[in-house]
Amino acid sequence: MVSAARGERSPMVSASRTLRILPMGERALLAEVAGLADVLALHAALSISASAFPGIVDLVPAARTMLVPFDPARTSAAAVRDVIERAWSQATDAAAPPSPADPITLDIAYDGPDLAEVAEMLGLGPGELAERHERAPWTVAFTGFAPGFGYLTSPAWTFDVPRLHVPRTRVPAGAVGIAGAFSGAYPRETPGGWRLIGTTTAALFDPAAARPALLRPGDRVRFRSIGRPSVRATPTASVVPARTAGEAESPAIRVVEPGLLATVQDLGRPGHASIGVARSGALDRESLRIANRLVGNAEGRAGIEVALGGFRAVAARDLWIAVSGGSGPLTIDGRPVGTHVARPWPARSELRIGWLEHGARAYLAVRGGIVADEVLGSRSTDTLAGLGPGPLRAGGSLPVGRAPRDPVPPLDIAPWGAPPDHLELELAPGPRADWFEPSALRALFESVWTVSRDADRVGARLDGPELVRAVPGELPSEGMVPGALQVPPGGRPTVLLADGPVTGGYPVIAVVTDASLDALGQARPGTRIRFRHARSHA
Repeated sequence: MVSAARGERSPMVSASRTLRILPMGERALLAEVAGLADVLALHAALSISASAFPGIVDLVPAARTMLVPFDPARTSAAAVRDVIERAWSQATDAAAPPSPADPITLDIAYDGPDLAEVAEMLGLGPGELAERHERAPWTVAFTGFAPGFGYLTSPAWTFDVPRLHVPRTRVPAGAVGIAGAFSGAYPRETPGGWRLIGTTTAALFDPAAARPALLRPGDRVRFRSIGRPSVRATPTASVVPARTAGEAESPAIRVVEPGLLATVQDLGRPGHASIGVARSGALDRESLRIANRLVGNAEGRAGIEVALGGFRAVAARDLWIAVSGGSGPLTIDGRPVGTHVARPWPARSELRIGWLEHGARAYLAVRGGIVADEVLGSRSTDTLAGLGPGPLRAGGSLPVGRAPRDPVPPLDIAPWGAPPDHLELELAPGPRADWFEPSALRALFESVWTVSRDADRVGARLDGPELVRAVPGELPSEGMVPGALQVPPGGRPTVLLADGPVTGGYPVIAVVTDASLDALGQARPGTRIRFRHARSHA
């Protein structure tokens, strides 16, 4: 059992005492310090300060940075900057946040496919490598990559192991790997480039638990060698029984054809990036809100996000619906009907959302809302992390909640326009603009960019001129936000979207503002984009 007693104090900050506070768009700041010891000290101090400062919504430590997202409706960047600076001034005396009195024990079988190769690379025998890994006292430095994935460090682990040249397309849940100076265990099946040395049976992430992530920053960890495990690690749960009392259980919608991708989405699960969970939710939040309002739902009720169209479903009982967002043919039993209008969907009739002619995503709201099991307070499907209900499949059924007490609003049509094929989006400053040549910043704002075919709920790659780097080398992983323009070595940016990873290792030159993200969510391959500077939000 894990106790809540206070653990050892965080490492002292380094003698350099350096702190840079950088913008990460208009809703987050990135505090950069000299190294991991300073991050742990700052995290300990900020954990105390942030608990009394409601405008700060999360803390995301990384190798040498701390991402501090905040709610601009409750605070300002200047106020959050002051909180960070005060915490930094107190960091040397800050006690670590509560952590287990005893290390968290992870049982491990040293049976990984890369164990012998890594041992040879380090000039050790496989048994000696396993013994050193087991003896080392590990600490969770930060989390990321996937929900519950902890980056473990140890002063006794002095090796620097390169990642695989070609990442595996499938790493099983429970695999224990090493990369660089870190060790870590995969909570769920996922692609990965770490070198695998063993397997653990520990349930690393359980969204139904009071503490969903077993490993959190600052926790101490020890590995305990066992024989070959008979049961593999429990994979990340995809759904959690958490329905609201009184909601309908019987299926109301039968999916005939989901199209390219249809998922259940609400307004997402913000505030969990510190345990590796992305915000997720509708990419065009305003369209979901409009559709819900039209049928009398609360704005945040779950609906169906249909990517590019091709969706067909049959109502099992009489329903009220509204479709908003991307525009294309919409029919009920073959009869054309309008979008952005509340209308009946009779029992046994087929609703069809044809291939969209403008925009990338249509939103289907049903009076009462789609009922799906909640994960961390949201019914949204996270396509990268595998949280929430899975993508809709042909033959699947969906329950619908009880209709609101108030009638369908008498205003049955909402002002709307088809999503444009040319977008002008606002960019707020990113933390790594100084990693690029001045010509790159000019190109970013003066060029026309095109959304490539590599676009989904995780991110959208843009085609355009190369953004030339001024700083070579790799960037240690740091916290990310939706809208971040990451620039890989090839120089073409990728905009992270709602299901994007919460940490990343490519420099962020700028960040799409929150107000522009809904428009970006409607950008389909071929959409042309121009960027302009956002107004100051400091």
